[in-house]
Amino acid sequence: MPVRVLLVDDEPLVRAGLRAVLEAQPDIEVVGEAADGAAVIPLVRQTRPDVVAMDVRMPLLDGIEATRALLRTVADPPKILVVTTFENDEYVYEALRAGADGFLLKRARPAEIVHAVRLIAEGESLLFPASVRQLAAEYGDGGGNRAARAALERARLTAREGEVLRLMARGLSNAEIAARLVVGTETVKSHVSAVLAKLGARDRTQAVITAYESGFVAPG
Repeated sequence: MPVRVLLVDDEPLVRAGLRAVLEAQPDIEVVGEAADGAAVIPLVRQTRPDVVAMDVRMPLLDGIEATRALLRTVADPPKILVVTTFENDEYVYEALRAGADGFLLKRARPAEIVHAVRLIAEGESLLFPASVRQLAAEYGDGGGNRAARAALERARLTAREGEVLRLMARGLSNAEIAARLVVGTETVKSHVSAVLAKLGARDRTQAVITAYESGFVAPG
């Protein structure tokens, strides 16, 4: 089955460009478009995308609030890929905090756009881990976020689960973690699932942000 993508951006040219790039791939299908975050929830219910590629800054409802509303309202929500002009942007970090799965620069090359959509859909790696680390270093409370520290304390991760979380924060995929720890990929998947469940995280991105904001992993 192709990866189903919904495009949300107030600039028609951006939507047209993303559509042209994505629909050139045999395994990706663009199932709809919207010009503002306010239209996301009804369109998601109508089109059932796997990934929403969403602008972070829009006139009525921005990508941060649209992400919060989508995750709060829709059962089994799609992955959310924030599309932004600026990489080192507090808005991007707030969108990730709100539950977005990753972000993509509008100036990205076609191959990077396709890779980002596929990676977000698969959910087995962190998209642009160095950039997430940089954002966490600048906007992530320096390891002093009380909610993140409380979540980590409640999680009571085992030593191996903590090791897996650190490797996730470095951006390693399940296969790369398995090779590093000399275990099977299925074993790593079990550890990752346990980490997400214990932290109450929706995905790897949210788990890694909790790791940074709690001070469990240093973003520097």
